[in-house]
Amino acid sequence: MHSPLRNTIPVETLMLAYRSGIFPMADKREDEDVFWVEPRDRAILPLELFHMSKSLRKAVRVDRYIVTIDTAFEQVIRACSQPRPGHPETWISERITRSYIDLFEAGHAHSIECWQSGEDDPEGLMLVGGLYGVCFDRVFCGESMFARADNASKVALAWLVALMRRARFQLLDCQFMTDHLATMGAMELPQKMYLQAVERSRGVPAMTLRQAYATFTRDAVMGATAYSAAGVVAGAGVDVGAGVALGVASGLGAPSSSPGKLIAQSLIQTS
Repeated sequence: MHSPLRNTIPVETLMLAYRSGIFPMADKREDEDVFWVEPRDRAILPLELFHMSKSLRKAVRVDRYIVTIDTAFEQVIRACSQPRPGHPETWISERITRSYIDLFEAGHAHSIECWQSGEDDPEGLMLVGGLYGVCFDRVFCGESMFARADNASKVALAWLVALMRRARFQLLDCQFMTDHLATMGAMELPQKMYLQAVERSRGVPAMTLRQAYATFTRDAVMGATAYSAAGVVAGAGVDVGAGVALGVASGLGAPSSSPGKLIAQSLIQTS
């Protein structure tokens, strides 16, 4: 647990920034100072144009990873902040990390996690990929993603897109364009057009991302009795992500239909 005495960015400041099209970054992990970024060109991923490669589609359909939502936010953001080949430094400083944990605890940030059985402990689960971002109105601002296994971060992104589409979100912000995002259908908008898209995305979505996740797991789980011990029942009002992971890891019963198959099916028309 982090100390309550901390120099974090106030939740209200962060939310105002995101609604205004800006976000914080740091030069180094140790920096207490942040700078506010307003890109001239903004990368977005149109939900209806999301493209899955054959390898990604297969990884999603066969449930290569157990996918959950909001069960390991701090683990995800800390994994995203780790040095990577060619990138020894990170813009995700400790101050930013603690600030976004506050944002998550306030209900404004979310994570998608990918889990895999460990070689030394087949019944245990290891976090092998995921992403996190900030949510307001019908907008999700993706912050960062990581992968420790093949296609893990892409699987998390595919699930995010499917959840956003089911929940009737409108805008997935990716901040900066990369070759990786371009292959999945991302495009750039001038900042002025991005802010117009944010304005058009005002309003309440049809459901929350967690509720959308629950509908996919509910639809996939035909043997609901086995999963009810893990809390995965319609309207249970519990952590459905943790429930699915617990249900699979504990052998309470496998879904007669795969959640991954439903996710892939929901995306295939535009992939």
